[in-house]
Amino acid sequence: MWRRTPTLALALLLGALLAAGCATDPPGPSYARDADAGDRPVTLTVGVFGSFGLKEAGLYDAYMRLHPDVAVRQTSIERNENYYPQLLTHLVTGSGLADVQAVEVGNIAEVVATQGHRLVDLGRAPGVDRRAFLPWKWAQGTGRDGRTVALGTDIGPQAVCYRKDLFARAGLPTGREAVGRLWAGDWRRFLAVGRRFAARTPDGAAFTDSASGVLSAVVSSGRLRFYDERGALVVGGNPAVREAWDIAASFARDGLTARLQQFTPGWDQGFANGAFATVACPAWMLGYIQDKAGPAGRGRWDVAAAPRPGNWGGSFLVVPKAGPHRAEAARLAAWLTAPEQQARVFALRGSFPSASAAHALPTVASARHPYFGDAPVGAIFTAAARGVPTAPVGPKEGLVAQHLSDVGMLQVDQTGRDPAEAWAAALRSIDNALDR
Repeated sequence: MWRRTPTLALALLLGALLAAGCATDPPGPSYARDADAGDRPVTLTVGVFGSFGLKEAGLYDAYMRLHPDVAVRQTSIERNENYYPQLLTHLVTGSGLADVQAVEVGNIAEVVATQGHRLVDLGRAPGVDRRAFLPWKWAQGTGRDGRTVALGTDIGPQAVCYRKDLFARAGLPTGREAVGRLWAGDWRRFLAVGRRFAARTPDGAAFTDSASGVLSAVVSSGRLRFYDERGALVVGGNPAVREAWDIAASFARDGLTARLQQFTPGWDQGFANGAFATVACPAWMLGYIQDKAGPAGRGRWDVAAAPRPGNWGGSFLVVPKAGPHRAEAARLAAWLTAPEQQARVFALRGSFPSASAAHALPTVASARHPYFGDAPVGAIFTAAARGVPTAPVGPKEGLVAQHLSDVGMLQVDQTGRDPAEAWAAALRSIDNALDR
């Protein structure tokens, strides 16, 4: 449902090819030292998309200091929509692969289901402890055969970021605990607060940024989204998705949104000019808001718990079997995703750990963010992460979400299209995209 956003430094936080290619796969690794490594230095490559954070947080340098016989080199493609098709092609052909590859959460179900036999079982790698990971994150990287072929790096537990000054102007509470209680437990209560806000500030800022943002947040907090446990597409018949649609459409019809499309220049400017008072806010968005709202937003923005826990974003590491240094690569992937390293990336880059064992480390547990009124972001996002439901993730999760948003809800929000017509159009668009 999400593409990795630009990762902005949070130093303030404590410092049709899928079925083709039937060549025989190489045997699984022994998890001993690679036979061809000998005493020679081994160079391991890591393929990522965007500013993934591992290199930027200094993890490769730290690993090389611990392992003088290993060199780590990273290759990066800026956008996942370009990176991912290449990754699938390379997996099918068994060539052109890095020793360790990143996979975005919107693609993980497809990779596990269709390419898992071409990936190393990292659940057996030395140093990997499934108990150190959030159960729902571990499940996303595990196939029906029980093999865990992807280890989680980060996640995107959601809160709500809000403008205290705009809440005060509307006569609403401004303290983060009181604000969280306004809508606790039900996204329809969030809608009710939006109506109160609009009634008291009819000519001011909108309550929230976009109906599509609301739709994504509500869907992400459900136990069943676009696919069921068997991998069947259920988006059109899932009452939870339809409820999320109806809630988001109510925001649009009631004039509670700024009618902006997320990750566009207009949306970015909305943070700076106070165009909206709330936004669904996963951990990684704190840096984004700080960058776009700038110094003038310091102390005006705060963070409160979302109505229900959900997740927006996150990624994984996999090790292709076709690589020449599979055992070394598995050890590197295990180390990069260990709790201590995830905590370091959080401290330096703001990517929230998928390893639950990292949440108790001081770097995470005690984290506060001065820009957001010294909000205890470590505690807020840890609580959200623990409450995220274990929902099935389907092979085309990101595509379905995109069509629901861009073909459907965006039109309701920006053009006033009838929600029922937009819903039907979005479902037709999904069917066409999936050749159904």
